[in-house]
Amino acid sequence: MTIRLIGKTLVVWVGILFLAVANGVLREAVLIPGIGPTPGLFLSGILLSVLIFGVTYLTLPWIEAQNTKQLAAIGLGWLGLTLVFEFSFGLLQGKPLTVLLAAYTFKGGNIWSLVLLVTATAPYLAAKIRDWSSCR
Repeated sequence: MTIRLIGKTLVVWVGILFLAVANGVLREAVLIPGIGPTPGLFLSGILLSVLIFGVTYLTLPWIEAQNTKQLAAIGLGWLGLTLVFEFSFGLLQGKPLTVLLAAYTFKGGNIWSLVLLVTATAPYLAAKIRDWSSCR
């Protein structure tokens, strides 16, 4: 992967990060008070997954990934960055590791693990939907 490709994927990931933060604000300020914690968490997870896939689909031509290996590396890179961010941010807030790990249990409508799966696979799936023949 070239420095240019890495830079572009980082720019897109930062955009996704901003959308994730906005989604969290929407969840806490509107969804959970309006429809309750379980449906609010679930809807927030679905919304974030759709946003991640949509951003990926729209920016993929700009990123200019050349093959399946690069698409996989982008998705796994985004997954790694997201996990590092989540755990670092949570630990800096003083949350114990058990609380951070609870997000991966699917309890109370939390589908964070699904969001991570979408994050990791979005570049490859978006390329497939775009029918990029080089991505086989």
